[in-house]
Amino acid sequence: MKHAHEHTHGTGEQSHTGSGHAHTARVGHTTGPEGTAHTGQPHGATGEPAESHTAHPPAGSGHGHGTVPVSWRTAAQATLHCLTGCAIGEVLGMVIGTAAGLSAGATVALAVALAFFFGYALTMRGVLRAGLSFREALRVALAADTVSILVMEIVDNAVMVGVPGAMEAGLASWLFWAALAFALAVAFVLTVPVNRWLIARGRGHAVVHAHHHH
Repeated sequence: MKHAHEHTHGTGEQSHTGSGHAHTARVGHTTGPEGTAHTGQPHGATGEPAESHTAHPPAGSGHGHGTVPVSWRTAAQATLHCLTGCAIGEVLGMVIGTAAGLSAGATVALAVALAFFFGYALTMRGVLRAGLSFREALRVALAADTVSILVMEIVDNAVMVGVPGAMEAGLASWLFWAALAFALAVAFVLTVPVNRWLIARGRGHAVVHAHHHH
């Protein structure tokens, strides 16, 4: 005895004849002798498999360019933080070297050493308050400030040496203080884009900000 089975699938109809078990076809598919053909559009797609949809990672997640937008204000604030420590060490080194009658090379070396010391110390003070150990705080300071301080010191001392008579002028001379102030200002301006580039890539002061937020 033949049993007729009528199935309606989506937009078409199909009949199966036979004495076997009834087969229920999935909606959107038509079963035929040559296999299964897709007649519907699953999930509202236009013939494109669901697996072809890809998610776009957020900016700064390590994919694509691996950068995040950073404002000039943020970069300037980070540079000002570095400048504070550098200025303390730079001024102190210049004052000590000039007062002691050291050579220009010795004075610059002292100023650079003190600038790094106070620059790192200022950053470490902030991250130590966030709960980091001394060793961890030192690692954060080295990662956050080394490039920034290095650029700042190169520019600052190059300007000081380049101003005629500035290194030889006494502490009571307006030339010494004017040249030092000008050197620090130039160093600040030229270091801001460096810090912006570093922060956009998760480096520099972005490391400090991450520990403050956590």
